[in-house]
Formats: sequence, C-alpha cells, structure tokens
Amino acid sequence: MKGLKADWGFSCFIEYKGTNILFDTGTKKEILLYNMNKLNIDPVSADIIFISHSHRDHMGGLSAILESNKKAKIYVPIDIPKSVDSARTFKLDEPTQLTDHIITSGLLTCDERKGLVEQSLFFKGNRGLVIIAGCSHSSVKKILEKSKEFGKPFALIGGLHGFKEFELLKELDLVCPTHCTKHIKEIRKLFPSKYIAGGVGQVINI
Repeated sequence: MKGLKADWGFSCFIEYKGTNILFDTGTKKEILLYNMNKLNIDPVSADIIFISHSHRDHMGGLSAILESNKKAKIYVPIDIPKSVDSARTFKLDEPTQLTDHIITSGLLTCDERKGLVEQSLFFKGNRGLVIIAGCSHSSVKKILEKSKEFGKPFALIGGLHGFKEFELLKELDLVCPTHCTKHIKEIRKLFPSKYIAGGVGQVINI
C-alpha cells in the first residue's frame, strides 16, 4: 500500500474470531501510529497487546499505544523492563490460553544468545495452527515443535532470523517471512506456492 513508512522492526495487527491483537509494536512510535492511521486501525481497538521479546525493534512503539489504549490486556515475557508494569500487564512464562482459540507458546530460550527468551502466538483455525513469530531467536524448529502440542501447524508468519533448515517448512501450507529473515530469497524459490511476501501494509486473509 502506498503512503506507508517502512522501518527496521516488526508489528502486526490481528483480527481473529472477535479478538483484536497488536503483536509487537515496531521500533518507533511515530511510524507505528502513522501506519496504523493510514491503515484505518484505531489503537484503541486492540483488545490484547502481545510482546514477543524485549528487543527495542519489537516494543519501541509500546508507550504510544498504552497512552491511548487504556483497556487492552498486555502480555509480555517475564524479562520485560519494569517500565511496562501495570495492573493490566501479565508477565508470561508457560504456555497460556488467551482466548478459546489463541494460546501462547510459553517462553522459548535462544541457544546462541544466553538469557534471551521469546514467545510466539498460536491461533487455532479450521485448517490447523497459524503461528505468529517475532524474530524466532529460539529457532523455528523449537517453535514448530512447541506448536504441535496444540495442533497441526498450518502457517508461519513473522521474522525467521538466520533460519535455513528449509526442510522444516515442507509441512506448512503457508509461510510469510518478514522483518529479520535472512534467507527470504531461498524460501521464496523453494516454496513458491506457499510463499507470501511480508512487509509494511501486507494483509493476509486465512
């Protein structure tokens, strides 16, 4: 969509079975609010704000959303900065059922970066689980393995970082690599029928 501003960071707005979720908030609050306005997304309409991990390019715009949205529940990893603490902030560790159809992965550790933890979201659909990942620091393999505890993985959307175990994507019906994904060209070439280009303004209907 023309007129949107791209930046290094990740945020997506999810409308699923009557629940609106803002997954991560990008790096800069000005760009987040600008793009939401262009896309006719009211920050107040978010019922849930979900932060995948504590890196600035995933939670830089959080303060701006909290200034206008006073009702959304906020789900964050347990290592999130204390500045996010409030009566509506829930620090997660284990898999948690957010609604009848939405569950968190629980915190998954990163093997390469000690102390770093990350959580993803799983959406239960008619065709399987839709997985939303922030950066996949914990590895796509760990995320997919965890998702199988709750159903059959159908789609993977989000940042995949340096992931190159491409054979793991064979079991999926849809993959949309975004943000920090290093090997987007290889994924697109190997799985043209499953691939959806990510980026600012992309809309995916599943």
